[in-house]
Amino acid sequence: MLSEQERERFDTLLEEAIEALPPALHRLIEEVPVVALDRPTAQMLRDVGIDPADEEEAVSLCGLHSGVSNTEKSVERSGEMPPDIHIFREGVISLAGGWDQPEADDVVYEEIMITLLHEIGHQFGLDEDDLERLGYA
Repeated sequence: MLSEQERERFDTLLEEAIEALPPALHRLIEEVPVVALDRPTAQMLRDVGIDPADEEEAVSLCGLHSGVSNTEKSVERSGEMPPDIHIFREGVISLAGGWDQPEADDVVYEEIMITLLHEIGHQFGLDEDDLERLGYA
């Protein structure tokens, strides 16, 4: 479980990563909110095929794009929930190696940026193979 100080530290790095995005991506972020959570909800895990009881898998998830991507928008889908991007603090921090390493903020920031770009890629209709080829998997 993260402390309030760790959440604030992470959220500051997330804000810095969002600010560092190019202007075209800033416009997207205005339309697709980025939400930071400590970890995914049980329903989010089930939605991606992870058993919520599997603690290791639950903590390994760094981000999740929900909703309709730009390439799938249509009148028929207009009644669906709007898209959003979730960034999971515990997953990102774990993948980055934790706060107890030298230059932890830089390493966590890099993982935040990769996760953010990965999830933005989904909003633009890229699949996992596309993102892996681009280095964001």
